[in-house]
Amino acid sequence: MIIENIINASVELFTISTVILMAVGVVAGLIAGAIPGFTFAMAVVLVLPFTFSMTPVAGLATMMGVYVGGLSGGLMSGILTGIPGTPSSVATTFDGFPMARNGQPGLALGLGVWSSFFGGILSAIVLVLVAPQIALIGLEFQPWDFFSLVIFALTVTASLAADNLLKGLISGLLGLLVATIGTDVIFGLPRLNFGSEALVQGFQFLPVLIGLFAFSQLLNDVRDPEMARSKISDGDAQSIKIEHRKAAIAVLKSWVNLLRSTIIGIFVGILPAAGSSISNILAYDQAKKSSKTPEKFGTGFSDGIIAPESANNATAGGTLITMMALGIPGDIVTAIMLGALLIHDVVPSPSFIADQPVIAYSIFISFFVATFMMLGLQSITLKGFVRITRLKMYILASIILFYTAVGVFALNNIEFDMWTLFLFGVFGFVLKALGFPIVPVILGVVLGSIAEKNLSQAFAITTDLAPFITRPWSLFFLTLGAVSIFFPAYQKSRGKEKWTLAFIPVFVMALSPSVFMMDGVIRPYAVAPILLVLGGFMLWRRISGGWVLDQDDTGALVDAPDPSQLDE
Repeated sequence: MIIENIINASVELFTISTVILMAVGVVAGLIAGAIPGFTFAMAVVLVLPFTFSMTPVAGLATMMGVYVGGLSGGLMSGILTGIPGTPSSVATTFDGFPMARNGQPGLALGLGVWSSFFGGILSAIVLVLVAPQIALIGLEFQPWDFFSLVIFALTVTASLAADNLLKGLISGLLGLLVATIGTDVIFGLPRLNFGSEALVQGFQFLPVLIGLFAFSQLLNDVRDPEMARSKISDGDAQSIKIEHRKAAIAVLKSWVNLLRSTIIGIFVGILPAAGSSISNILAYDQAKKSSKTPEKFGTGFSDGIIAPESANNATAGGTLITMMALGIPGDIVTAIMLGALLIHDVVPSPSFIADQPVIAYSIFISFFVATFMMLGLQSITLKGFVRITRLKMYILASIILFYTAVGVFALNNIEFDMWTLFLFGVFGFVLKALGFPIVPVILGVVLGSIAEKNLSQAFAITTDLAPFITRPWSLFFLTLGAVSIFFPAYQKSRGKEKWTLAFIPVFVMALSPSVFMMDGVIRPYAVAPILLVLGGFMLWRRISGGWVLDQDDTGALVDAPDPSQLDE
């Protein structure tokens, strides 16, 4: 069955036009990821309108190319200029830029490229093996469980996407509010349309997404006249050649660091909305703590490049596991892909892999292929990156704005979509200016209809609220949601307040009741007791140790090198 699905997906995927589109997507992602301030997620957003005329397989393959290329593209500007192109490459600059300044830019780029390659390939293997198994678990879900899963996704997004939890939660609620405008999904009645015929069908997903994410960022980039007239970068990389052979050998010699960082990336990717901006920092931190020579980190050490770059590309596999197995986006890019599937009348759910095997396996295969393309095209895009960064910001912003407007109008050929783009662009700009994160808003818009549909189905079965607590998976996700709400406070107080010593043990034990309630033998009679005993043992260790705080554990992940020192 698996072989048959792979063959059928390959027939759809390996056409000349689709392969070319995927390669173009990889190049676009590499360049977009390399430009500071122009994230690869924005590039995926800009590509989305032009995928509607394609088949679902070709459209998703193109977006996958942009995704994989963008994850690796950020290392170019980070290593050559010290300014990361994307948040997923922040930790790469800690050792990549010093290595380049020490006269080894080719080696630094090579380490980044090959680490990204191996991290992506390993996570792709895990994706193929794990996603179908998690999807089988997802088939156990009922409406109460899906609604609780959405609540968990929104709370963890709010807690991770903002320094202020309240602002993150408000952003998520605003996204849900936008999703309620239009026709009721159950009864078919218009609501919150304020007498406007244009709002009866609600806001189209694409104009809202591009407005919130792309247009608002462009407004932010050009609001300062001096910044608008400045060049993106004055870097020069014409004479740099990536040292592939030497770098590949160095990465393979550091295989323990590579595997550890890849596992971190996959795990972080599975968490809704955590993403590569977290995994690259966490992997760097663990590499430094595990190293026999931690003092070398920050001076141009190879392990300091291998860890974050393998982790951020491995995160893609984790996010795709969440999207394909549960129908929940793992990050902003998979949220966009979910929107693309919905526009093609493909409903993401735990039965997605079984119901749409050709599309599902084409995503698996395109992830593999795009990773190999990234390896081959990185050297070519290096010179293109340098040329583009010599453009002034207002010129680049004007080109992108025109491109987005054409893409939005081409969707339905109606004026209202243009006003939607403008409205949500200004709305997103104001939210950013006030310190509210954008990602929870987008996730709320994407998941709003899913939450409403399942909540309505749950209440159609019974108006009793008890199933939200008595159903094991619902209780499991609500427990995770509650923990995610307190997680920011734990991060800030870790090593300072004694209650933080009990946070992890109590969290582990709190998961055991829901696992005890699950069907089968392994989960209730093996996993649940292990969670309870492990949490109890950790708590006993804290108590017997006298609740002693580790003064060195302040909650900071990494002592990043001072950028001013790198310029000396």
